[in-house]
Amino acid sequence: MNIGFYIILTAQFLSALADNALLFAAIALLKEMHAPAWHTPVLQEAFIFSYIVLAPFVGAFADSLPKGRVMFVSNNIKIAGCIAMLFGVSPLIAYGIVGLGAAAYSPAKYGILTEYLPPEKLVLANSWMEGLTVLAIVLGAVIGGVLTSPAIAGPMLLWWDVPLINTGINTPPELAITIIVGLYIFAAIINLYIPRVALDHKPLSKNPVFLLGEFWHNFKLLWQDPLGRVSLAVTTLFWGTGATLRLLVLSWAAIALHYDFASAAKLTAWVAVGIAIGAALAAKFVKLEHSVKVLPIGIAMGLVVLIMIPITNSLCATLLLITIGAMGGYFVVPMNALLQHRGHLLMGAGSSIAVQNFNENLSIFVMLALYATMEKLDLNIYIIITVFGLLLALTMTGLYKRHGHDQDSGKI
Repeated sequence: MNIGFYIILTAQFLSALADNALLFAAIALLKEMHAPAWHTPVLQEAFIFSYIVLAPFVGAFADSLPKGRVMFVSNNIKIAGCIAMLFGVSPLIAYGIVGLGAAAYSPAKYGILTEYLPPEKLVLANSWMEGLTVLAIVLGAVIGGVLTSPAIAGPMLLWWDVPLINTGINTPPELAITIIVGLYIFAAIINLYIPRVALDHKPLSKNPVFLLGEFWHNFKLLWQDPLGRVSLAVTTLFWGTGATLRLLVLSWAAIALHYDFASAAKLTAWVAVGIAIGAALAAKFVKLEHSVKVLPIGIAMGLVVLIMIPITNSLCATLLLITIGAMGGYFVVPMNALLQHRGHLLMGAGSSIAVQNFNENLSIFVMLALYATMEKLDLNIYIIITVFGLLLALTMTGLYKRHGHDQDSGKI
């Protein structure tokens, strides 16, 4: 791997760090506003809504320009969303603006890997990417939890005050968001140094009607491809369940472990640590042509989630969350690499990842809506955990029965 690859990783790490810290800052802002509990999953739905609506267009956008420039523009959109939040715009709307930037960013950050690297390095590159993304999730949760903690933010707010100038930064969430803006600015600067590669699969037209038709064609093409179908189904299910699990851990930690918000936010980081471990193991032991063989790990992950129910000890909770994350990283990284490779061959990196994002974020949207509904109905957190654990295990079982013994995996 050369220096250009590490510049890409650095840019992605900084942007992902800001994304994850911002989630916890926005949740803290909702709590400060005494918003209903079900607003928390709706906050994430506002973020991923752009992924769904803009899916037919962001892939073409990513494929029509150098990926580094796309990432630079996207980071600036995220900055605009943060500033809107600071100026009093509803967190649900402002976080949606950040989601707009993230939707445009995603096809570029993954698409550049398939353009910049040969196929035999994709699993390793994805492991690096996922590992650093997970590190960003870990640090983002810690930073978000620390900066929104009154014990930490209070002295920092006093330092932040400037004599005779009203900065408007008066609460821990506002301070956290301001610091996160700085992270996005740093990421945008790094984007300017990303190596330029030749445009691959440049869109034939910028007409929205054409792009909708092209997206639908790519959507069907990826679902009809045997390897594309199984990898897309697995990653779609994983990210839908994973996004919901992060919010489940926040609620579960408050009830089972009696944690405050800052401590619960830090606890979610252990899932990300586990994903990094699983991603590293996948890079070492799983070859691209054998990716389908990791499906049983997904079944086991759903069942292990159910072990959260009797846990009341902090150490046991930490070890369990690391285990859940490791299982997830081990089976999703090879699936992600396989999906990227098939998509790159069939339609172009940016367009295939746009299809992937559409499916994954539609899954997140549906599962968060289910979670928000159960929260609104005041269902016990242990019932909610049971529903999501069994949903993951049963769906992965169905996929394994259908695709687990496919021999096509050697024909990539």
